[in-house]
Amino acid sequence: AERRKRIENSLLNSSSLDYKKNYDHNSDFCLFNRFVGGNIVLLSLAFRKKFIIPEFEEFVAIINQIYNRAKEEDDGQVADYIPHLAKFSPSLWGMSLCTVDGQRHSAGDTKVPFCLQSCVKPLEYAIAVHEQGTEHVHRFVGKEPSGLKFNMLSLDEDDKPHNPMVNAGAIVISSLIKVNRHSLTPSMEYVGFSNATFQSEKETGDRNFAIGYYLKEKKCFPCGADMIDALDFYFQLCSIEVTCESGSVMAATLANGGICPITGERVLTAEAVRNTLSLMHSCGMYDYSGQFAFHVGLPAKSGVSGAVLLVVPNVMGVMCWSPPLDKVGNSVRGIRFCQELVSLFNFHNYDNLRHFVKKQDPRRWSGEDRNKSVVNVMFAAHSGDVSALRRFALSSMDLEQKDYDCRTALHVAAAEGHVDVVQFLTQTCKVNPFVKDRWGNIPLDDAIQFAHTKVVKILQEYQQTYSVQSSPDVPDHIKQSKLGSVEGIM
Repeated sequence: AERRKRIENSLLNSSSLDYKKNYDHNSDFCLFNRFVGGNIVLLSLAFRKKFIIPEFEEFVAIINQIYNRAKEEDDGQVADYIPHLAKFSPSLWGMSLCTVDGQRHSAGDTKVPFCLQSCVKPLEYAIAVHEQGTEHVHRFVGKEPSGLKFNMLSLDEDDKPHNPMVNAGAIVISSLIKVNRHSLTPSMEYVGFSNATFQSEKETGDRNFAIGYYLKEKKCFPCGADMIDALDFYFQLCSIEVTCESGSVMAATLANGGICPITGERVLTAEAVRNTLSLMHSCGMYDYSGQFAFHVGLPAKSGVSGAVLLVVPNVMGVMCWSPPLDKVGNSVRGIRFCQELVSLFNFHNYDNLRHFVKKQDPRRWSGEDRNKSVVNVMFAAHSGDVSALRRFALSSMDLEQKDYDCRTALHVAAAEGHVDVVQFLTQTCKVNPFVKDRWGNIPLDDAIQFAHTKVVKILQEYQQTYSVQSSPDVPDHIKQSKLGSVEGIM
């Protein structure tokens, strides 16, 4: 506890260089540096409670409830047209999420590897656009939902595959990316390859071979591309293995505009991500895409392995996985989870329209906690607990917030004569000394009334240097002089 207090003191009051000078070079600082390492941004967000979902424990408690309700679903059939997929148990059910700040949560069978199957389609399209640009990629593939099954032998009026989310489009995209040099997950995340699935795909892929020859006949491939090689690469991509945990990082990278939230590395251009999310929204869920866009309103992509990759832009990515599929090929439990998520939280693309019924917004602090923070700050100021106030400051709590009498922590500390608290609030936190309570008194008035001479002196000196131009609580004649004398405010 003492070491933590020293660390918090140094983080709040010093630059990193000053901190290093003042600390024991051979023990505490070296230990601290080992733990911090390359995670200073993440730790800074944690200290200041600036994560995209500030009340994460409460949020994941609700997520767990949604997960458990979806677990009760027992409809659907495990895909068997690819023999290797039929070996998975229908009871398997996992869900992982990763926010754009790197907050993570998992429930269920989240460490079991499974193949991406069609969930790889938006990822390979994003890589193609990242490498070659939108204009070049869409010379060979369209942007419209087809209205047909994902494996139909069908092209648009320009003799191009309708979009990259159907098999024809994904096969053409495979011919555009010769070698996948991009990694959408950090090295510590699981990414594997199922050779058994790859062989099953090749042995039972008559429909995809038919699509390939149809594309070749219509000259859909770029010049010099080999159709068999493109098909082989497509089968390999579908056979890439992930877990729910590693898949959620992929989804979170899309939610974060192409920047991996775990490493901070940009792996996709913003253009590639925007295009990908647009196509996922309009045609990512097979024949259910329109209904999914209507009810859930978020970009998503499903695969016949039972995977559902869901993106909540600027908030988080989710990977759900459960093998039983509905009649159009989507995971029954995955769909249930997505629907309930949006029914409780305002993640739907159009939930924030004016006058719309309000749902829970996990990106905001609850009103109850705001009220609780006022009480905590005032109690710490009243009891002279500088350590507690320091923790509040590190978590970005507003130390100028007012109670029902419009009194601030500085009012309370000045009235109680807590010199160290007053020094901390003024010299370290730079709070406004001119805030008036309901009786028109500022903190200096309280210090004078209760004859706390040391506090009076500190506040008088602080008022002379406080930046007053932006404060609505400072009298006009003080703003004009830019110096707050005691005589001028009494």
